[in-house]
Amino acid sequence: MLYKKNISCFFTLLTCMLSGWLISACHSDSYVRVEGMIWNTTYHITFRGNPGLRDSILATLNDVGKSLNVFDKSSVVSRVNDADSMIIDQRFAKVYEASRKVNIASAGMFDPTLSPLISAWGFGPGHRMSADTVAIDSILPFVGLQKTRLNGNFLVKDDRRTQFNFSAIAKGFGCDEVAALLKRNGVSDFLVEIGGELALSGESPRGGGWLVSIDMPILSDSTEIHDSCEIIEITDAGMATSGNYRNFRKEDGKTFGHTISPLTGRPVSTDVISATVIAPSAMEADAVATACMASGSVKSKSMLQNLRLEGMLILSDSSIWMSDGFSNHLRSLGAWK
Repeated sequence: MLYKKNISCFFTLLTCMLSGWLISACHSDSYVRVEGMIWNTTYHITFRGNPGLRDSILATLNDVGKSLNVFDKSSVVSRVNDADSMIIDQRFAKVYEASRKVNIASAGMFDPTLSPLISAWGFGPGHRMSADTVAIDSILPFVGLQKTRLNGNFLVKDDRRTQFNFSAIAKGFGCDEVAALLKRNGVSDFLVEIGGELALSGESPRGGGWLVSIDMPILSDSTEIHDSCEIIEITDAGMATSGNYRNFRKEDGKTFGHTISPLTGRPVSTDVISATVIAPSAMEADAVATACMASGSVKSKSMLQNLRLEGMLILSDSSIWMSDGFSNHLRSLGAWK
């Protein structure tokens, strides 16, 4: 949405998974805005460059979807899920290797082979949770990234039933792919947002880095209230926020979060209700933010330190923890007014 005030304007983007706003002030008409729907979520892209790149941006997003979109039955990931082992493309391989890195760093709490469990709990495509689908103990034996491996461009599965769902990393990867496209075409000032995951570079329209507001989630009588918690300035990095308060399922009076433990096969409850991560790539930030949700605050702090990433955790007691590097990005609300 564009809010005009005198000769300048304020640009406020409500992001879906980030649970906050991207805010910047427009001082020129040289920035291009591209937005739409992709992979059952929204995307918003702002860049200073050739408006003719719109078609290339959409083509890049479609190419990522052809590889990683689990809702597309013809995608590479869908065909992998239906096969014993098969040849995969470069995009699948890149996301697979990044997933393995975060899987190891999180002691297995980030795992893209949770697809059968996600479906069993009612979060996947075409499934609704019921007593006969939640056969968790029978699913666990073929869940686990360590039960798969790459042999060149060939993905090998120890068990045909092992399936992938890259939803916790694919949007970040999509941001990185669009960012790479823009850089190849000489664009250095941009923000790419897909479903709340961000890739940012150069200057915002107001000058300086890009301003992002992160919500403090509050539940009151089952109603979500989103007040701005912190505003940060960031550029030349990837950023992602994960939180159960935006993606959960209610069944028989019980609430199930969307973060599932690869160890137990069941939705996991930790003291982390929101995790924001800043990383060199949106893909890594996306995966690590999810891992923080599943790991809890103690293990998350250690993981962020070991990976040398910056992060902010909003905890169940409404307290906030942030790394020293993250706090350096803090700005006051007046920074964008």
